[in-house]
Amino acid sequence: MQQTTLTVKTPGRGLINITQHIAAAVSSAKIEQGLCHVFIQHTSASLIICENADPDVQTDLENFMQRLVPDGDSLFEHTAEGPDDMPAHVRSILTQTEMTIPLDSGKLLLGTWQGIFLWEHRTQAHSRSIIVSVVA
Repeated sequence: MQQTTLTVKTPGRGLINITQHIAAAVSSAKIEQGLCHVFIQHTSASLIICENADPDVQTDLENFMQRLVPDGDSLFEHTAEGPDDMPAHVRSILTQTEMTIPLDSGKLLLGTWQGIFLWEHRTQAHSRSIIVSVVA
């Protein structure tokens, strides 16, 4: 097994394609067949696999999430870090903080239009830690 911690700086809310960073960690592990487990160490950002070709998909996902979990909703009591604080936590649990992707020939077995994205749910820029574990 090989384990790597990636640091991704986000500009604030939105999706960041991290597929190439994950693929590089897989390549350096030199494991031909196995699994790649990806875990984000945060409660206000998440990981998703979604379409990587049309950026409108990312815009639509963000618009949907804004409608589903709006900032500043009076329902939330936890506002310690601002009106986007609790909505970011809800968004994180509605998506995922980890994923496992199969490997073959030392490559991620993603579909043609699939990419791995870090989804930043806070409006401010953050530095996010992602653990990538590659096992045979």
